Amino acid sequence: MRITELHLSPVLSPQSLLTQNWWGEMDQSTPVWKLLLTFFCPPLIFTDLITFRSMDDDLRLDPSQPMEMDSLDTDVKTTVGYMMSENTDPPSPPSPRRFWLRRWRQFWGAPVTAFLGNVVMYLLFLFLFSYVLLMDFSAPPAGPSASEIILYIWVFTLVCEEVRQGCFVGSQPVLQRVRQYLQDTWNKFDITALLLFILGVICRLFPDSFESGRTILCLDFMVFTLRLIHIFAVNKQLGPKMIIVGRMMKDVFLFLFFLGVWLVAYGVTTEGLLLPHDRRLPWIFRRVFYRPYLQIFGQIPLNEIDAALIAAANCTYDPVAILMEEAQPCTNTYANWLVLILLVVFLLVANILLLNLLIAMFSYTFAKVQGNSDIYWKSQRYNLILEYHNRPALAPPFILISHLHLFIKRHIRKVQSSKGRHFRECRGEQWERRRE
Repeated sequence: MRITELHLSPVLSPQSLLTQNWWGEMDQSTPVWKLLLTFFCPPLIFTDLITFRSMDDDLRLDPSQPMEMDSLDTDVKTTVGYMMSENTDPPSPPSPRRFWLRRWRQFWGAPVTAFLGNVVMYLLFLFLFSYVLLMDFSAPPAGPSASEIILYIWVFTLVCEEVRQGCFVGSQPVLQRVRQYLQDTWNKFDITALLLFILGVICRLFPDSFESGRTILCLDFMVFTLRLIHIFAVNKQLGPKMIIVGRMMKDVFLFLFFLGVWLVAYGVTTEGLLLPHDRRLPWIFRRVFYRPYLQIFGQIPLNEIDAALIAAANCTYDPVAILMEEAQPCTNTYANWLVLILLVVFLLVANILLLNLLIAMFSYTFAKVQGNSDIYWKSQRYNLILEYHNRPALAPPFILISHLHLFIKRHIRKVQSSKGRHFRECRGEQWERRRE
């Protein structure tokens, strides 16, 4: 008598389901170096360098060897067991053409491949950007160089991808898609970086505003580089640190409010006591704000403050001569003892009181977020996997090929997207099984 085959449907935890979607049909223990090597040498997809799940592996596993589905950094594991019958018929081998096509889709369709591809190409983009700014940025009328034109094309592909994410992802109305797109902080980061780049390029093209364009592009490079922080969400240890840094930035702004009050109080008072005859606004602002700020870090110009250390110089008390920069202003030594007392009090409050207040605020923020780090990381991980699950396989600048393919597929062949629907259906089925 033949025993009928008995299957026990696996009930995966949400994190295991996310891990399965992240790796696609590749083995979840695949090292990163194998993925990168295959990314740069696609023919390795058809070798045994990377292990892929077969169609039978998706349906059943050996009951004596339960499967473990690791998280992104192999900390979260869920054991899934399957029950099988004693006799199973071996599947018929697929044709070579179907095998190659299936392998190709298995590799390039996995979100982890899209993520690694975007990270590698983004690092190359930053290298090209820095090379153009430092080595190959000629003023008009020389015109843009070849590397600079490649950089412009690369940024154009980034703009196309942001437009696709903001206007063509999802089934909601366009206005609602844009509003949902702008809710993400990193999307605002991308828009800021791209707008600065466009403004810098426009200024760069004209001789009168060339230096302004260079300045804007240098600042823009900093914005593009800070965008790399987003990739830390993939790691369980570094992901929550992103939230900690964000919360600490709010603490810093509160600290700067208290510090600003003391800076203005001390700066205006000492400026009025030491240099009452100087009417030059740029120098007044420098000595009121900049010099007290540097004094917090130990840069104290005693030869300009302490009457006992002030050297004799060719100076004047005439405001007109000082304004015309005919001579340097003389330091007023009257009530110099009060200036020294104010310096001591300012450093005491700023370096001890306010600085320790900031450290205490940082400690509270760190402890609060670290206590819920697992929850924060799972939320970041879900958003990251969902983002790259819906992204094209190719990264900029080659993403234009994916955009052209999507345009033909959606608007000419009228084929609806199945990636987002597949993700939602898989998630819904798992929750239904858990409820049953």
